[in-house]
Amino acid sequence: MIGDSSETKGADAPNAPPGPRPRTPNPGPHRWPSPRPGRAMGLGLMVPISEGSAFGPTPRFADMLAITQTADAVGFDAVWFADHLVFELPAGTAPRGIWECWTTMAGLAAATNGSAIQIGCLVACTGFRNPGVIAKMAEAIDEIGQGRFILGLGAGWHEPEYRQFGFPFDHRVGRFEDAIRIIHGMLRDGRADVDGEFFQAEGMLNLPRGPRAESGGPPILIGSSGPRMLGLLARYADAWNSGWQRSGEDLKPKLDALDAACREVGRDPASVVRTAGANIALPGYLGVRPDAMEGDEDALADAIRSFRALGIQHFVCGLDPCTPESVEWFAGVIARLDGDGAG
Repeated sequence: MIGDSSETKGADAPNAPPGPRPRTPNPGPHRWPSPRPGRAMGLGLMVPISEGSAFGPTPRFADMLAITQTADAVGFDAVWFADHLVFELPAGTAPRGIWECWTTMAGLAAATNGSAIQIGCLVACTGFRNPGVIAKMAEAIDEIGQGRFILGLGAGWHEPEYRQFGFPFDHRVGRFEDAIRIIHGMLRDGRADVDGEFFQAEGMLNLPRGPRAESGGPPILIGSSGPRMLGLLARYADAWNSGWQRSGEDLKPKLDALDAACREVGRDPASVVRTAGANIALPGYLGVRPDAMEGDEDALADAIRSFRALGIQHFVCGLDPCTPESVEWFAGVIARLDGDGAG
């Protein structure tokens, strides 16, 4: 699940911190990685990270690395990872475990150095970690991966993991607002001063800086369609993720809401990178990823084109099953999309 639509209430140290970089209140798409040459819309892959996933058995690190390497080889631009602590879905069922997202991404960033494939969280929950620490972790993974990290953020939604791990579930959007202000300052300016209701930062510094410090650090994506969250996105994020839809037609109302949120704060809506995703049933469909697109390579390519026609700049594929072999099968769909060119 992506984002949250809830509206609930030493000796080697530098001599002096760097001066603040001019803040960019309405960041543009300049930080977002370009897709492969000749491609009009970037393609991402949701990599299985939990028990009971579209991988089938529990994916081990070696499995996630193999899927990531195969995704790179067949032409994906990015791989994405969910940030959860435990699943109880549907409600009342036995808990399912999930590997911790950030340590997994750090390992994969190191193991794929030399590759151009981007690595991102879709999306990291700001309710699980102090926001200053999130910014530090993002900077570190961007350093490990040599500038290939995308920071996806959301307010969270799955109450059982909050309860089990002792995190407050109330005021999730309010907590997110404090968090994004701190994270934005830390990545864009290298420091944060925020006196929020739930989180505070007093001269908080982000040192050392990673490979993209001069351009404001890793890109920030927010995954949500709630009105308050869209307002925060318009002020602080480079990119938006819509969640999961079956077709481009399902996406249109969300795009209208995004445009309205940008206009309300005086931001050009075209400056927000728009990303979306869909579940896709492949041969051997396990039924783990629901409401999935179906069909042969041509039909699937046509369905994905419906998102590109609406101006989506990056499309996340939730393949079911998702194994190295199924990712290789999907190469035929990618070839058809790339055959369209960038027009």
